[in-house]
Amino acid sequence: MKLSGRGRSLSCGHGRLRLPKGRWQSPSPWLSLVLVASVCCMAKAARTQYSATEAMIPMRDGVKLYTQIFKPLGLAEDRPILMTRTPYSVPPLAQTLANPGPSRLFSEAGYLFVYQDVRGQFRSEGEWEVLMPSRQDPSDPAAVDESTDAYDTVEWLLENVEGHNGRVGMWGISYDGWQTVMAMADAHPALVAVSPQASPADMFLGDDLHHNGAFRLSYTFGWMAFMAVRRGEADPALIGPILNPGTSPDCYGFFLGEGTLPELGGKYFGKVQGWQDFMAHGNYDEFWERRNNLRVLDDVRPAVLHVAGWFDAEDFRGPIDLYHRVEENDDADQNFLVVGPWRHGGWSERTGDDGASLGDLDFDEPTSEQFRDQIEFPFFEHHLRDESDPLLPEVMAFETGGNRWHELDEWPPESEELRPLFLRREGIASFEPPAPGEGFTPFTSDPANPVPYTRRAPVMPEPGYMVEDQRFVSDRDDVLTFLTEPLEEDLVIAGRVEVELTFATTGSDADWIVKLIDVSPPGSEVSAATGSPMNGTQTILAGEIFRAKFRDSFSEPSPLEPGKKTELKFFLPDRFHRFRAGHRILVQVHSTWFPLYDVNPQTFTDIYSASKDQFQVADHQVFHEEGAESLLRLPVCAVDDF
Repeated sequence: MKLSGRGRSLSCGHGRLRLPKGRWQSPSPWLSLVLVASVCCMAKAARTQYSATEAMIPMRDGVKLYTQIFKPLGLAEDRPILMTRTPYSVPPLAQTLANPGPSRLFSEAGYLFVYQDVRGQFRSEGEWEVLMPSRQDPSDPAAVDESTDAYDTVEWLLENVEGHNGRVGMWGISYDGWQTVMAMADAHPALVAVSPQASPADMFLGDDLHHNGAFRLSYTFGWMAFMAVRRGEADPALIGPILNPGTSPDCYGFFLGEGTLPELGGKYFGKVQGWQDFMAHGNYDEFWERRNNLRVLDDVRPAVLHVAGWFDAEDFRGPIDLYHRVEENDDADQNFLVVGPWRHGGWSERTGDDGASLGDLDFDEPTSEQFRDQIEFPFFEHHLRDESDPLLPEVMAFETGGNRWHELDEWPPESEELRPLFLRREGIASFEPPAPGEGFTPFTSDPANPVPYTRRAPVMPEPGYMVEDQRFVSDRDDVLTFLTEPLEEDLVIAGRVEVELTFATTGSDADWIVKLIDVSPPGSEVSAATGSPMNGTQTILAGEIFRAKFRDSFSEPSPLEPGKKTELKFFLPDRFHRFRAGHRILVQVHSTWFPLYDVNPQTFTDIYSASKDQFQVADHQVFHEEGAESLLRLPVCAVDDF
């Protein structure tokens, strides 16, 4: 590993540690299986010339999928194939050819590139289904799903494309990452290396569409609207101005004005099957279970490079869960995880982001460039072309706050302790338990006046809120804040933060949001990224929601008993962060987070069909008593180890 930076390398109990400083129309009807465009041009930033070919590749059920194939010209040796399958429409040939592969290194090395529209999308035949579930009977030779489509595509490429070396790799970000995961399940023998990046795993528990059963309103609306317009299923004149950053209304006022989910869906998504499916499956039933790709990964044969970003607003939990799932059967030691200080896809060369900063946070190093040049490219080179083994560690994780990459033998590293941080009376957060008689802290939650998740944003969420200063909501009466004294020494956490709340409410359902925040000292710091003063800035590190009716079961929700003390346990997303001496730790607790999530009516009901009269104001209590504590358990590591 040769990550650039300052400092030295040393060993510790956690492994080797490095301390560095619109839709376009398809061409005329296909006259044959392969339509040769024979476009020959120079890939941007690459010395290798490529020819471009279009193909309609047949699947085992006769459906043909639109595919672009880019072959290097004038190279004597055979080359590996690197493939991406997407539901977002493969761009025109020349546009793809200008930037093939994950980064310029792959085109400079003369890889064969393959891009494909998935079944039922754009120029591919067949029927598309959002997150197409795995086939019920894998032994049925006629059954199809995304895994069989990937398998059949690889088989066709090996037989019909000249100049390959018999090895195939696959990569993708977000939904394309999910396609990569499906391809590595029951993978073709020639598919030897894959990199699912920011792939979702379970869409009801922790990725794009829901978190712990709570519906991610603004993101799901924006994504479904974008896809529906491109597929001709929704009115572009109605939706276009809403999604256009230049004309988009503020998300908070827009979603409040559109009313309930039935009203919103009826206005914008009357013919959109995906939205209707989401609304019809408000609990964790077979619909969601079959779309959980963790369940199909018993025998993963390719080498896997999972990629995640600490500040990914869409798909952070997925890569972590996928890494652990594959690790269960990784006898060949070829399952790797990289987590950097990135937004969704921020490590990609196509974003133009070098990964040196995000918002006011400065990371000292071009972390995205480091990943692309020293991890991603060497990984594929080794497995697809027998280049020297880059000796990747099991886990490569960036420590925010300390601004260092760490090479680890596992994730999370072994904690020194799960240190309880108690939420106490009068807004105190303390490592000491509450004293007798501290009682509870009350607040009132009004669905008509929900807590905003950001100061102001367009309807389609922007990633900046993941590191936003939270002072804009700290003074609200429906936001509880619990603050520590300034830390006397650095405190490092690595792993998932456990949450234990004891609460009571006058309603029969409630959402609970908990946020972990790093508070800068007053008047002592300036952001190296933006030059802004970090004078008491409350930078959110992690936040999570839990819909309380699912506290015992996501498939069989149950109402809360009004006035009864209720215990709720869940966890915040994994984090690797150094709270610096002099900083404070702040915890915020509230019951709405709008419109990032839909508003809970605070009445036990099917929220997806709830009417306005079912939404009610509720009084909540968060307890601080012995035997009824509310706290976070921080996975604290020995500072000397990091």
